[in-house]
Amino acid sequence: MINKRTVTAVILVAGNSTRYGQNRNKNFEMLNGNMVLEYSLNAFNTNNYIDNIIIASKEDEKETVENIINEKNLKKKVTAVVGGKTRQESVYNAISKTDSDIVIIHDGARPAIKQKYINECIENMETVKGATIGVKSKDTIKITDENNIVVETTKRANTWIIQTPQCFDRKILLNMHEKYKNEECTDDCMLLEKGNYKVKIIEGDYTNIKITTYEDINVIAELMKGTKQ
Repeated sequence: MINKRTVTAVILVAGNSTRYGQNRNKNFEMLNGNMVLEYSLNAFNTNNYIDNIIIASKEDEKETVENIINEKNLKKKVTAVVGGKTRQESVYNAISKTDSDIVIIHDGARPAIKQKYINECIENMETVKGATIGVKSKDTIKITDENNIVVETTKRANTWIIQTPQCFDRKILLNMHEKYKNEECTDDCMLLEKGNYKVKIIEGDYTNIKITTYEDINVIAELMKGTKQ
């Protein structure tokens, strides 16, 4: 358990789903009887640490998100906000709308998130300012230059594939967003790394995949049938 600090969960659904290839947002697809988004929403809604939830969506899909919120019997206060053109902008828009001590950020398209990973991210905020779920790479990873010439091979035992949720001290994350708003960062951990803050990786599992292509829907549907959330 952690000393009582307020926690806001941020669920991101504002992406363009370009690689999904169906001309629609993958977060609103049906998966084993529920929309993809609903699994993440349910997970954070039932978590004891979470005080409130913010969902960042595209402007033209905000009404869809609000309808989902209104139709569900939710214990937490859930707010829909308009995201930005990038993931970075969407996170900033969301964390600017809360004054919680801690924010935990999750991709709506990772519906197989487990309660233990939400808890472990938040509990680690007692000792670090940032934490993320990740899995060790099963493959050898090589770093190349602009001409695809190998310049480094990473040590596989120390090479991680990063997932979500990611959890942060809200004030620090907000400051890093403002400081590095003109620099592209692919996740929020990168922002803290730029500010020389330590970020801890918590080992997760390979079922916590992100739906990226249309084929992933069937893969995750089968995984979730036999996985306790």
